[in-house]
Amino acid sequence: MLELQHVSFEVNEEGNGKEILRDISLTIPDGNLTVITGPNGGGKSTLAKLIAGIIRPTSGKILFDGEDITETSITDRAKKGIGFAFQQPVRFKGIQVFDLIRLATGTKLSTVDACKYLSAVGLCARDYINREVNASLSGGELKRIEIATILAKASKLSVFDEPEAGIDLWSFQNLIEVFEDMRKKIQDSSILIISHQERILNIADEIVVIKDGQLEATGPAKEIMPKLAGTASSVKGCGKGLPKEKEETEC
Repeated sequence: MLELQHVSFEVNEEGNGKEILRDISLTIPDGNLTVITGPNGGGKSTLAKLIAGIIRPTSGKILFDGEDITETSITDRAKKGIGFAFQQPVRFKGIQVFDLIRLATGTKLSTVDACKYLSAVGLCARDYINREVNASLSGGELKRIEIATILAKASKLSVFDEPEAGIDLWSFQNLIEVFEDMRKKIQDSSILIISHQERILNIADEIVVIKDGQLEATGPAKEIMPKLAGTASSVKGCGKGLPKEKEETEC
């Protein structure tokens, strides 16, 4: 279980402090898929980076399974069971997909087992297992490969920062199916997704709303979704769930 206790985060701009998050107290329970949503610029991605250990809070505490990890590095948090998927996946020139998945498990993974993780995210294993993780891969392909590494790592808490960013409609639908499958299988682990897309909100167990750096609402999805009616960024029909700039071109 992840707990945030009175967490705030401030940056210094031209000698002046700017508060990005203010007094966030939140519990992410085990066995659930939780979605953090809210307006752009509200602090959602900053919160994800605080949880992953990329940045440190200005004040407050972060606890994981009862242990204070506020000052723990991103590497040590990964060892404790926190997996993080970036909004823009990192490309690794010279590293093959198989190497990336094997590194995620920390074991001498066989090619057959690595292929199972690729198949789970809708990729034809024989076409990708020996591919280099570089610019030859599309945004959607990189997203799914990154999710395959999260699956391989079997994290206690898997955090996904706006997984829909920069991908096409087909890849987005595939990601939804992957998350639905992950949701069915979680038991004492948990999934945390940062998103404002309606189709991702629809598969959540719990929804957290962050607005202007503050916690505006939190609770079961069936209670929070009616309050969000009409505020999700996705549109009805063709292009639903796509980034805004692609909605027209894909319809």
